[in-house]
Amino acid sequence: MILATPGPVEIPLFVRETFLGETIHHRTPEFKAILLETLDRFKNITHLPYNVFLSSSGSGAMEAAVINTVKNKALTINAGKFGERWGKICAAHNIDFKEIKYDWDKPAQIDDIIAAIKEDRSIDTLFIQISESAGGLRHPVEDIAAEVKLVNEDIIIVADGITALGVEDIDTSNIDIVIGGSQKAFMLPPGLSMLGVSEKALKRIGKGKGFYFNLANEIKKQSEGSTSFTPATSHIIALNEVLKKLESIGLKNHYENTKKRHNALLHSLEELGLSIFPENPALSMAAVYFEKAEELRSILKKYEVNVAGGQDHLKGKLFRINNMGIIEDYKMAHIINAVELALDELGIRKYDASGVRVYSEKKIKS
Repeated sequence: MILATPGPVEIPLFVRETFLGETIHHRTPEFKAILLETLDRFKNITHLPYNVFLSSSGSGAMEAAVINTVKNKALTINAGKFGERWGKICAAHNIDFKEIKYDWDKPAQIDDIIAAIKEDRSIDTLFIQISESAGGLRHPVEDIAAEVKLVNEDIIIVADGITALGVEDIDTSNIDIVIGGSQKAFMLPPGLSMLGVSEKALKRIGKGKGFYFNLANEIKKQSEGSTSFTPATSHIIALNEVLKKLESIGLKNHYENTKKRHNALLHSLEELGLSIFPENPALSMAAVYFEKAEELRSILKKYEVNVAGGQDHLKGKLFRINNMGIIEDYKMAHIINAVELALDELGIRKYDASGVRVYSEKKIKS
């Protein structure tokens, strides 16, 4: 079965093999060296001076960012399940927040955000997704961040990059915290989250808040090669190997190939008469609006392909194909071919191998 869901993604053999080694105790010189090496490598992904790993899913890192940065009031952007989560975290901690809500296929608008910040000067932190995976949407985060900093340079901008880091080279020059997750483009099992932190964000964090999610304590400890609590040692060891692999490919080459594959994937799906859901698609996946999505997903499993469905109001009307990590062209071609065969079974269109043909043409030409 090809795991074509946008997280967890398929784990390559070279990654799985790292988990077969002997366990290293986390309070040893050996693990200290690996931790420091991995943190240093991760700076090439975030382009931020401080990086820290948490033994949690990405939601844990989101919670850590919220409780450690907001002093007065947060502004949250909600265009899907994960944007909605910012507000839920704020509410759980009795943190005051204002939410700007969009349809799941609509990217955030700079004017809306600037107007909200000008209207309420108590807002000191902005929370937004780079890639909102509920609908496969890409927000123009870099442009938003630059404009926000022109209005108020003291606002801390936190970007959920869980389905963006490792997919594309994110410009974090105006972003203060960016969040990643192990089970996405880094091709690991779930259980490890990552944060890149700016100088400005570190000053805002100060002594930190919380116990397990106190970022000040964790950043200090990890900068010394240690951790506040027992870390996910095997995940960190494996992440180091993944980062080495991406370096050997060349990060620029990896990002370019991901973009080319995405372009070819979208064109092939459109050739089959399918509609891409979001106005501004994220590179991390193809999100397709299709009224018989659940029937199609069921048929795909006969062809050994597992894709994700929609959530909430899009349940049964959306399917999502992963584009994160290292995906061989023959696997993506098989996924597209399976979609076309499924459409034939559903009586939507006759199979003629157009999907694979267009994918191959676009991948070569792009």
